[in-house]
Amino acid sequence: MNLSYWEKESFFRNIDVAIIGSGIVGLSAAIRLKELSPKLEIMILERGSLPIGASTRNAGFACFGSMTELLDDLKIHSEDIVFSLVEKRWKGLLRLRNRVGDTNLKYKEKGGFELFRKEDVLDFQICVDQIDFFNKKFNSIIGQREVYKIASKRILDFGFEKIEHLIHNQAEGQIHTGEMMKTLLAIAQEKGVKILNGVSIKNLNDVEDGVELDTAEGWNLKFKKVLVATNGFYKTLIDHGDVIPARNQVIITKPLQNNPIEGTFHYDKGYFYFRNIDNRILLGGGRNLAKKEEETSEFGTTKIIQNALSELLKNVILPKQKFEIESTWSGILGVGQTKKPIVRSISKNISVAVRLGGMGVAIGSLVGEEGAELIFREI
Repeated sequence: MNLSYWEKESFFRNIDVAIIGSGIVGLSAAIRLKELSPKLEIMILERGSLPIGASTRNAGFACFGSMTELLDDLKIHSEDIVFSLVEKRWKGLLRLRNRVGDTNLKYKEKGGFELFRKEDVLDFQICVDQIDFFNKKFNSIIGQREVYKIASKRILDFGFEKIEHLIHNQAEGQIHTGEMMKTLLAIAQEKGVKILNGVSIKNLNDVEDGVELDTAEGWNLKFKKVLVATNGFYKTLIDHGDVIPARNQVIITKPLQNNPIEGTFHYDKGYFYFRNIDNRILLGGGRNLAKKEEETSEFGTTKIIQNALSELLKNVILPKQKFEIESTWSGILGVGQTKKPIVRSISKNISVAVRLGGMGVAIGSLVGEEGAELIFREI
């Protein structure tokens, strides 16, 4: 189906920058470009009715790294690399909070907890031995002392079973993912960013004076510059670069009679995570149980992971009360061999801002703004 003359003239004429993807990265990039140059004509192309992917489908953790995760990172990367990434995550959270506002985010700094089972005693002891080291590093990054501390006495408060120890991260918080995205969309539209939903890009080609995009609708569009901000769906557009799709599955309970859980929680080295929301428990993860199968950009759930999430609720998180699962869903992340985001030009007129490594809430705003500044320098 070809575009009409009217559609071309009214919707697509003289667009300076097209951004593919209306998630945290894409919206942050568009807003930042408008701040840098209000006269720029910017259009966001989103294939879904909503900004589907991970931005509206994550757990709403304002986190920047559990101790076991960071210790694993330090096994393969230098201290400078690991803690520079932590700093980016922290700065990204501050950018997000400043732009959207804590009230709109429904931000609550209730702290985060890492759970250790009996079989994790060695990992726990390594963390204990490194608490002073981490606290000094984090104090220099975020200006807070004793970010991490042992909190095993809280196990009884939460009612956990089969958990031996807890480590508390006082700087971790919760957000409301839906309200975050709704506010970012409103800010972008207020600044004059055009957002088109239901537009699926099949191909993009760098030509001498711009970028040509072919859509699933049969349209051929042309823009001066393009920023790809699709993260988990990057491989559907660009066939090179270390970005692997990773599906994460999530469940949420119906309201509970008694919910002792408050905060954000990391279990099994962060492969599982859960939190309280509206007197419910939201629980996700388990990708490590079927890692190859979950390297997909297809939404959906699987019995092995759904059963593992339900069993975790039953045996560890809520062992003393009945619960019912209200709904399930999945989101698509973009990961790679390293957790450092990719923000770079891949051709004369095409740039990318992808690979958030499962930390999109924390780092997405900063990655989007870096992508915008890269585009702006090249216009």
